[in-house]
Amino acid sequence: MFGIDILGTGSYTPAMRVVNDDLSKVVETSDEWISTRTGIKARHLADGESTWKMGAEAAKEAIKNAGIDVLDIGVIIDATITSDFYTPSVACVIQNEIGAWNAAAYDLNAACSGFVYAVDAAKRYLQTDPDLKYVLVVSNEMLSRITDFTDRSSCILFGDGAAAAVIGRSEKLFTSYIGADGRGAHSLYAKSHKVFHPFRTSQTDEIDSGDFAAGTVFLIQDGKEVYKFATKALPTAAQKAADKIGLDIGEIDWFIPHQANIRIIETAAKNLGVSMDKFIVNIEEHGNTSSASIPIAMHEAVAAGKIKRGDKLCLVGFGAGLTMGAVIIEY
Repeated sequence: MFGIDILGTGSYTPAMRVVNDDLSKVVETSDEWISTRTGIKARHLADGESTWKMGAEAAKEAIKNAGIDVLDIGVIIDATITSDFYTPSVACVIQNEIGAWNAAAYDLNAACSGFVYAVDAAKRYLQTDPDLKYVLVVSNEMLSRITDFTDRSSCILFGDGAAAAVIGRSEKLFTSYIGADGRGAHSLYAKSHKVFHPFRTSQTDEIDSGDFAAGTVFLIQDGKEVYKFATKALPTAAQKAADKIGLDIGEIDWFIPHQANIRIIETAAKNLGVSMDKFIVNIEEHGNTSSASIPIAMHEAVAAGKIKRGDKLCLVGFGAGLTMGAVIIEY
């Protein structure tokens, strides 16, 4: 069996901690309303940090914990939807910061499924290139950059943070499933800057947006549609990954889901027939950090000694696109 080995993990959480009562000072809400509906008590927001800097700090910790030579990293994949730049990629900026001069580098946008997509890609690189030693996967998000803090239905959900993993080849357990349903793309999105040039003849500020409503650069979410997709996508992705190798879902020691909403996680667990005791959940402290949520939760569980070598893990997520994916590995 060709698999992967997660050699080291790292994370970065901004020092600024915003609790639910803080949000009640800027929008009409309350700690009770937020926590009972989402499971979120606090989130961390960047206060001067950049997306790339958070990712670089997480990457440095992962490399240190892996005990590898940074020059042996052959590919850097950065999963983010909140880059500091249109170009260059965050991955290239991080490559420079950590001195991984021998690595190819690019960004990947699969929204909250980004880490799962990137781990799947890392495995494929390692499987097809015998000269490649290690892949560095980084997920770093500054959702406060695209959050509308006047919208009480969405601003309560999101936080900032980063995590990273150094991945090598092994013969350990590995299976994955990644998928997407673009028919739901308009259910969760944030537009880029409008197009203005001196030769424009259109009488409207908006480009042809298809199913997308007019909007700003802030996140727009159809909560009901995302919830319906998410509660099906999480168990579907996990089951499809397991079915590829005939693995009984009950053999998995830990599920590490995207931390979007505790109700989504609980419903997914019920649909899978798995106890919530097997789910790693840290949404209470971090909120939804998009692609960074799964690796932050994984790193914290590893650091706490909860996840141990030999454990079977299912990393499973869903996100804008709409995307979904699951990777089942032996840690």
